Amino acid sequence: MTDVKAVTAPTAPTAASTPFDLAERRIWSGRAEAYADTYAHLCAHLVPALLDAAEAGPGARVLDVGCGSGSVSAAAVARGASVYAADAEPGMAAATRRAVPGVTAHIARLPELPYPNDTFDAVVGNFVLNHVGRPLAALAELRRITRPGGRVAVTIWRAPGAPGQTLIGRAAQAAGLTRPARLPALAPEDDFPRTPEGLAALLDTAGLLDVECSEMAWEHRCDPDTWWAGAEQGIGAIGQVLTSGGPEGVAAARRAYDDLCAEFRTRDGLLVLPHVALLAHGGA
Repeated sequence: MTDVKAVTAPTAPTAASTPFDLAERRIWSGRAEAYADTYAHLCAHLVPALLDAAEAGPGARVLDVGCGSGSVSAAAVARGASVYAADAEPGMAAATRRAVPGVTAHIARLPELPYPNDTFDAVVGNFVLNHVGRPLAALAELRRITRPGGRVAVTIWRAPGAPGQTLIGRAAQAAGLTRPARLPALAPEDDFPRTPEGLAALLDTAGLLDVECSEMAWEHRCDPDTWWAGAEQGIGAIGQVLTSGGPEGVAAARRAYDDLCAEFRTRDGLLVLPHVALLAHGGA
């Protein structure tokens, strides 16, 4: 199997970048290590199901889009796949290279990936659609680079979120913190229902075939300080909400958080946090 050569692609924001995209670049810049220590463990839960849905087996040429800390790439390599990776944040691409030696990780952002048409047997995106301003265009791009008969599989968070997903948001709300103006939402014409039906319809509109989508529920176990640490370091939209209030706002939210943790705390002091995500897949 020949090596995949990336063609020249822009690494700076382009006309295709929306205000949401630009905000995401700022949010995630320099946070690869903090993500790996916190929320990466949560997001890794669906990796086996994601790779199954993409039929990413031995010998398959697989692209891991939004590779993060490398959990998907590592699991795909362990299955015998020939793995390539891409992430918009340079620190994430570097983290994947360190975690999975031999994997080629490019710095690239959706919906403009530096690969020719029909390059991969399987393309997977673990929670990457949560972080792009034009989800439909992103899916069309994943279909473009997947060979006919290949598979595309993606995960996103369901909305409304499960209790574990909303814990820190509840604490921020109790402290009077609100979404800052610097954090734009998706444009209405680019948004879609974060439901099985909504995500399936998006894949179908992007041209994928025989689309299926299901809810995936699980309980994430971690200690309260670790769960708090990701948001306190500004990771994701909730991290931006939390830190928007400055040290006093963070402290007030932490007091509310400590109280709310009683709902999820076990005898050993860990939190058991219910989460629900969506897993969708289709053929190219």
